[in-house]
Amino acid sequence: MKFPRTYSLKEISELIDAKYVGSADFPVLGMNEIHVVEEGDIVFVDHPKYYDKALACKASVVLINKEVECPEGKALLISDNPFSDFNKLTHHFSPFKSASSAIADSAEIGEGTVIQPNVFIGNNVKIGKNCLIHANVSIYDNCLIGDNVIIHSGSVLGSDAFYYKKREEGFERLLSSGRVVVEDNVDIGASCTIDRGVTGDTTIKEWAKLDNQIQIGHDTVIGRKCQIASHTGIAGCVVIEDEVVLWGQVGVISAITIGKGAVVYAQSGVAKSLEGGKAYFGSPAEEARTKMREINTLKNLPSLLKKITGNS
Repeated sequence: MKFPRTYSLKEISELIDAKYVGSADFPVLGMNEIHVVEEGDIVFVDHPKYYDKALACKASVVLINKEVECPEGKALLISDNPFSDFNKLTHHFSPFKSASSAIADSAEIGEGTVIQPNVFIGNNVKIGKNCLIHANVSIYDNCLIGDNVIIHSGSVLGSDAFYYKKREEGFERLLSSGRVVVEDNVDIGASCTIDRGVTGDTTIKEWAKLDNQIQIGHDTVIGRKCQIASHTGIAGCVVIEDEVVLWGQVGVISAITIGKGAVVYAQSGVAKSLEGGKAYFGSPAEEARTKMREINTLKNLPSLLKKITGNS
């Protein structure tokens, strides 16, 4: 998320009542999670395991819960609770705005687009030309929909990321301020749920085809011409490259990449990044031929043992 103007480090520190390390007029342009952070952004870190990664990333300002040596050319914000203070900044720069109508006055809808009854379209949504949005679809604030897109009934675009910090009294939710971006010629089936990015975009690229009842987590990127069958669940921060096929009930763990042209067979569980151009099966998913041989070997194991031992 980029701020509406350049803020100084001192201004940001005052918003969250945090100590800062660096020049008071150090420029701050925005805030982002570590996987999408850019120069000028704030990133937060609250666990020693990730200190080095955060300090070395592209972010210009690190919101951290320990006083450490500040890398050259960067600045620090010292906070007792970086997670909560990151939320404070999100709330300040991207506060929730309640709807006053089913289709917001600020929404832009292109020529030839059909909006069926009971559709909700939030603030600052942009929908392109010749789209068809079926009944009871909800499109939350700031989503961007391209041309020739079809979204079937009951689907929700722009719901919050599933991202929580466990606290003694319960859980604190990380506020989401990102978008869902759907490019041209995408089809989205019935009752799909696509979470917006925490600070960036969840992106469905052109010509992707989604079946019914699919979950796509925050900040995930679905590549061009991908096909995803029903009941598939994809966690946050996943990169699915172009022309990937995921068959029914596939589960994908967070923060991995599935390479271009890969095919993952039904009911597989993807627990690591997969190379493109190959077929995969099983849980954890492995190359399909290898997995099938393993299954066949296990199936024939009793008869093999009988032959080895001589027992009938």
